[in-house]
Amino acid sequence: MRLIVLGCSGSGPGPESPASGYLVEAGGTRLVLDLGNGTLGALQRHTDPWSLDAVAFSHLHADHCADFASLAVYRRYHPRPPYDATAAPLPVLAPAGAHPRFARAYAPSEQELATTDLTDVFTFHDLAAGEPVTVGTGTDTVTVTAHPVVHPCAAYALRVEHRGTVLTYSGDTAACAGLVEAARDADLFLCEASWPHGDGNPAGVHLSGREAGEHAAAAGARRLVITHVPAWYDADELATEAKAAFDGPVQTAFPGAEFRV
Repeated sequence: MRLIVLGCSGSGPGPESPASGYLVEAGGTRLVLDLGNGTLGALQRHTDPWSLDAVAFSHLHADHCADFASLAVYRRYHPRPPYDATAAPLPVLAPAGAHPRFARAYAPSEQELATTDLTDVFTFHDLAAGEPVTVGTGTDTVTVTAHPVVHPCAAYALRVEHRGTVLTYSGDTAACAGLVEAARDADLFLCEASWPHGDGNPAGVHLSGREAGEHAAAAGARRLVITHVPAWYDADELATEAKAAFDGPVQTAFPGAEFRV
């Protein structure tokens, strides 16, 4: 597999990066994990959005899904043949309630919300804890398994597997056992670190750099990539925290970065 960072700025886009979004390529299969502010534009620098086999969402906070409305416009109104989104709706793997959430973001007014339906160009599949979903066709399929994590809304860490290799994406999460299970023996653990370690951080929301390293160590992950660092923090400082708790390789995500899994 190949992981391409579309954006990695935590809590919203920053001056140097879109918000959260990642492209995973496994042979001929292409999967996007989250689609935050600015990531659809970045996606087009790396692949044709029509080549996607699915989009998966860790949760439905705006910095992880805001560009979905733009993707709906792209798939409905792109004039270039032979594309016909209604003939092959794009699978969307997301927490329950994604369709009405995205319809509300797409609808031009409250009056039109009741008639806004996105199922002409998308098929929505509710993520369920521990149930693998197959993405792609033929020999290049990947499986995506959702693991519930701790966050102020329904949220999942996503475990992506292809031919014996494992990529785990934390999404947004506080410290929890579910994240360790999702990252168990992962070849690459893409993990959020949203603030420095300290007593003043709110409980049940995000990880510190040190906590990201601790979860990687507990899971037996082989490599850790720190992501989702807000623009007001230093990613290198959070990576240094992670290194103090995890003795494997630690890197930081940045827009356009590519990682082989």
